[in-house]
Amino acid sequence: MINPISAPLAGLQVFTGKLQNTANNIANSNTDSYKTKQAAIVENSVGLPSLNITVDNLPGPRVQESDGLIRETSNADLSREIPSMVVAKRGYEANLKVLETHCDMLKSLLDVTA
Repeated sequence: MINPISAPLAGLQVFTGKLQNTANNIANSNTDSYKTKQAAIVENSVGLPSLNITVDNLPGPRVQESDGLIRETSNADLSREIPSMVVAKRGYEANLKVLETHCDMLKSLLDVTA
């Protein structure tokens, strides 16, 4: 059986990881040849959320410089990263609210028994 506090704590860890991953992708969006990392939420062996991070090896756009050299830019797509960041932020907030509610319920229970 999963401890009632384990699920929201695992959710906070997962969404923190997703936010960090998205922030890293956005920060490196102007770095030549940078490959974005995709963070997917999966279920671990005990049924709690876990983060699976993979590298997206799709090539970035190629740009020809004025001297004729061709360079590959980052494959980061901000139109994908920004919504991902918003979803991760809302997931974090939801798990935090579950944790706060759990603490409030325990406090109320202790107040009744005291």
